[in-house]
Amino acid sequence: MKIAILSRNPRIHSTQSLVAACKKRGHEVHVIDPLRCYMNITTKKNSIHYKNQVLEGFDAVIPRIGASITFYGLSVVRQFETMGVYSVNESVAVARSRDKLRASQILARKGIGLPVTGFAHATKMTEDLINLVGGAPLVIKLLQGTQGKGVILAETDKAAQSVIEAFRELDEYLLVQEYIAEAKGADIRCFVIGDKVVASMMRQAKKGEFRSNLHRGGTAIAVKLTTKEKESAVAAAKALGLNVAGVDIIRSNRGPLVLEVNSSPGLEGIQKATKKDVAGMIIKYIEENAAPGKTKTKGRG
Repeated sequence: MKIAILSRNPRIHSTQSLVAACKKRGHEVHVIDPLRCYMNITTKKNSIHYKNQVLEGFDAVIPRIGASITFYGLSVVRQFETMGVYSVNESVAVARSRDKLRASQILARKGIGLPVTGFAHATKMTEDLINLVGGAPLVIKLLQGTQGKGVILAETDKAAQSVIEAFRELDEYLLVQEYIAEAKGADIRCFVIGDKVVASMMRQAKKGEFRSNLHRGGTAIAVKLTTKEKESAVAAAKALGLNVAGVDIIRSNRGPLVLEVNSSPGLEGIQKATKKDVAGMIIKYIEENAAPGKTKTKGRG
């Protein structure tokens, strides 16, 4: 197979791991910077150009689209889809996962457990919004952001009100969520491929930090999931239409709650913690599922 990996940096661990997995399984692989692509959009023959060459003959594309380039990156993925190239995560699904509000609304509609979440526009409603989620301490999240960026813990109602009003003055949209104290700064990353969780790790925030992201100094160990946790992770990925996803869940007194669904989950932490070849599993999934024109939306999202 001829596989394209859309990534701005060919040297990062996740991209290198996917490249190695492709080569190990005998595939031709190309790392392509989506921001350096340009497109010919026409009725008869769509095409993508890169470094003065036409990208053609690809069987599958793996989007590794960073949050900062979501708009243009997804336009490139859609162009591949209109050309009949199989995308392991379709553009529509990635867009859903990047919008935390939309993702939360979809998950809630599907009956998937979530922390109590509030959303509002007018700062006049700030006090009632805080009360909706049970008061402080609470978590405030920007709608766009990954790796714990744009996530703040407000320990008092007054602090929460100040942060919310400050963000609104900057015309930023945000979610307000209940803080799950019993989790004690830990969450679980469930790596979903297809209809199963193939690897899972518990991440623990460093002392003085409530965000457990490894990029922020958190630690990780392999963890065994309950049946309910596996079901919740798979259901969350499927609800957003993702074939490959990192689903972050938290253990609460009322069962597993989904915090976030990541469409470009990192591979380094999960592979080190679990000793599993997750990159190889992704390529195996592509081998079993890729076919010309198989993309459901065909770039119409």
